[in-house]
Amino acid sequence: MAEKRKFRVGLGVAGGIAAYKAIEVLRLLQKNDCDVQVAMTKHATEFIQPLTFRALSENYVLVDDYAPENPDPIAHINFSQNIDLLLIVPATANLIAKFANGIADDFLSSTYLASNAPVMIAPAMNTTMWNHLATQRNIERLKADGVHFVEPIAGELACKTVGTGKLEDVENIAAQVLQILGSRFEVSGSKFDNGSANNFEPETLNLKPQDLLGERILVTVGGTREAIDPVRFISNHSSGKMGFAVAEAAQKRGAKVTVVCGATSVAPPENVEVVKAISAEEMFRAVMMKLPETSIFIGAAAVADYRPRTIEDFKIKKTDQDILILELEKTPDILSNVSNNRHDGLLVVGFAAETNDVVGYAKSKLAKKNLDLVVANDITQPGAGFNTDTNIAAIITRDHEIELPLMSKRELADKILDEVVKFRQVSKL
Repeated sequence: MAEKRKFRVGLGVAGGIAAYKAIEVLRLLQKNDCDVQVAMTKHATEFIQPLTFRALSENYVLVDDYAPENPDPIAHINFSQNIDLLLIVPATANLIAKFANGIADDFLSSTYLASNAPVMIAPAMNTTMWNHLATQRNIERLKADGVHFVEPIAGELACKTVGTGKLEDVENIAAQVLQILGSRFEVSGSKFDNGSANNFEPETLNLKPQDLLGERILVTVGGTREAIDPVRFISNHSSGKMGFAVAEAAQKRGAKVTVVCGATSVAPPENVEVVKAISAEEMFRAVMMKLPETSIFIGAAAVADYRPRTIEDFKIKKTDQDILILELEKTPDILSNVSNNRHDGLLVVGFAAETNDVVGYAKSKLAKKNLDLVVANDITQPGAGFNTDTNIAAIITRDHEIELPLMSKRELADKILDEVVKFRQVSKL
């Protein structure tokens, strides 16, 4: 067996509260056959001591070219010329601005200018700073220069606000680094594609290919509640587990994921944007608002087909009548509206939870609503359906169908996304 290749990563750490996450990134890269040398800004050392990185990397941690203890007086040159990739975790707005404008007033910014290696930046900052026109302008300039970005995600930030600016999941950062370095996730043509890279096996991450990078996926999840009066509603048994599994799997594979979430019995995964929408009408409006920025729509929610035509203002009281009649009307058909309003490149995936003639009804849904793919399951089978951690499904397209055995919903999520990726590749031919 060929000897594993040792990749050399320069890890730059800037001054932000997410600096401690760089430790986790370092450990993940080390466990995947990377030699990591760390460089820090002076402000970064106020959040975490260089000694921590030195102990873990077994390399001198560079902060200042001119520090008396620095063993290399021109370290920014030698450091930059001896790495296969420069990774910045976290990157502040200030450091991004320096890189974009060619300012070299500290070790890390000088290293950026002196390096010929690929550069990957993982920003973390306040939402307002991230969205500022100056920051976005600097990011676009760096992207035009060929810099790779692992964009921040939505979540609760250190300032207690909620929005985009949180550092991406460390496993996803490591996976994208390995992809660029020519691991088994890299396409042919990499400078590491010399045969030995094909024997590279990540040891600890169980990483999926980052084959959804650049995709913006919108997933509907859970059941809807259609009000009868202020107390009662019509709903179903959906827990949201399947939809959340799809959202988590897509995020781990590099997609930016937004979940439009109805009523669920489990918490959403981390690192996805969540939009609450309890009724079918609310879910419809949320989906249509997000659709223009979506590249893949996955309708996993159990949306009520009907709702009470009239919602009573007060709780309906029990009377002597044995029968209460509710007049129902159709709710908006979200899948049909998404399909009918699709823009170029949009893929539309539907779910069909059935109790009989599962494949037949699913094929009918595929054709009637002009979907690209349908995931069908018989909710009457043991281990399938609502409120379980497992599922049994068939994945159906216009050309073929795949029958899948009992498996965890998380495993099924990756099976579904595998087919979505194949469909995307075929559609580009």
